[in-house]
Amino acid sequence: MLSFEHQFATLPEPLWMACQPTPVNQPTLIVFNQRLAETLGMEVKPDDATLAQWFSGNQLPPGAESRALGYAGHQFGNFVPQLGDGRALLLGEVIDQHGIRRDVQLKGSGRTPFSRGGDGRSPLGPVLREYLVSEFMAAMGVPTTRALAAVSTGERVVRQLPEPGAVFTRVASSHLRVGTFQFAAVRRDEAALKALADHVIARHYPEAASADDPYLALLEAVVARQAALVARWMSLGFIHGVMNTDNCSIAGETIDYGPCAFMEQFDPQKVFSSIDQGKRYAFDNQPAIAQWNLARFAETLLPLMREEGDTVVEQATDAIRHFEYLFDVEQCRLHADKLGLAPESDQADPLMKALKSQMHQGRMDMTATFDALTHYASTSSELHKEALLALTTQPNELAAWLDQWQAAQLASQGSERLDAMRRANPVVIPRNHRIQEVIDAAYEGDFAPFHTLLAAVTQPFDESAEARRLAAPATENEQVLRTFCGT
Repeated sequence: MLSFEHQFATLPEPLWMACQPTPVNQPTLIVFNQRLAETLGMEVKPDDATLAQWFSGNQLPPGAESRALGYAGHQFGNFVPQLGDGRALLLGEVIDQHGIRRDVQLKGSGRTPFSRGGDGRSPLGPVLREYLVSEFMAAMGVPTTRALAAVSTGERVVRQLPEPGAVFTRVASSHLRVGTFQFAAVRRDEAALKALADHVIARHYPEAASADDPYLALLEAVVARQAALVARWMSLGFIHGVMNTDNCSIAGETIDYGPCAFMEQFDPQKVFSSIDQGKRYAFDNQPAIAQWNLARFAETLLPLMREEGDTVVEQATDAIRHFEYLFDVEQCRLHADKLGLAPESDQADPLMKALKSQMHQGRMDMTATFDALTHYASTSSELHKEALLALTTQPNELAAWLDQWQAAQLASQGSERLDAMRRANPVVIPRNHRIQEVIDAAYEGDFAPFHTLLAAVTQPFDESAEARRLAAPATENEQVLRTFCGT
């Protein structure tokens, strides 16, 4: 059994509203993350029928109390004062084996007071996508929400067409967002805002409590986590798709995998989201957007900070500007790892910049390029060099880059560098066309491809023949260029 607590419910009620899940017709368990459940304290696994009842919302797990959380948000730059959990319910919090408090939340469990006319449901496709991508991110060590369960509902959800429905169970350090603070701030409810900030400090940033200005320290800590997080996204070619302030986690985790995807053929302005017509959240824009979101967070904290007037604005502005430095430091470290160079190498950034140009101009697949480069680094064989050069339409230019890279790598010899390089460069990622294959099969009632892909992306460095098959980039006919959030 999970041992639920309800610390969030001690906060003022405008930040949450009690609400019951809407039962579904025929809940059937698709997948249950037993390993994650054990870390959350579930020592004995209930039978599949019981799990299906719990994680569809038909019957709440013992001790759970369902609540929809309120938040506001800037959606594509436009402020909406009330959004909130329109199709999600927090069941409560559990303390995991490491002593960390974790939220457990149902997603797609029916209408809430924040549904804004929506049906509160989720199609099966987005549930499978979030399960696969979030578990891959966890396997790569990227801070992320986790997937605990997916349950089919036996009902249809109407979007563009009727689709099978599902409920997703998500685990997070918390579901608090920049938009949660905006929700309190726009109501000019300073008591609720202070209670929220104190809750976040106690839960996520206890070191801030002893600072001269705890709320400035909170801002600085959130900035640091977001800078590190987005640097990790960029190193894997991850494109979030909807970096609204309501999708910006205060805990510094990747949250709300809607129309997300991973870069294949490298393009710094790549967009997958069907709704991002202006490319606001294109790949290369993500650091600047994260910084913009954090500026909105800073605005909500100003009334709580110790200083006033111009002084407090200058302090907050300095904290936001520090994002760029922190991001650059983390990105430089990641660049060194991906290229197999020493952390102190001054060649990592210029070489990475030049390689990105090569990948863009040579129409190279990002993940395949770094995988091939890792193989070449470990063997220096002509065969692996030829395999790498075969990935580009400009082999002469890439060969010249390789000469510069090898010269820099000579100063970084050591097995630990090759180990770091492999850990930074996965073989398998959840490629868009593979996810679409999984969704298409699942819509026909076949979940075997889902389980096969899940096994692969949670072992992203596997070199087996099956892993290599799933790692192959999409052909022209297989490419999926648009993704959808499912709301």
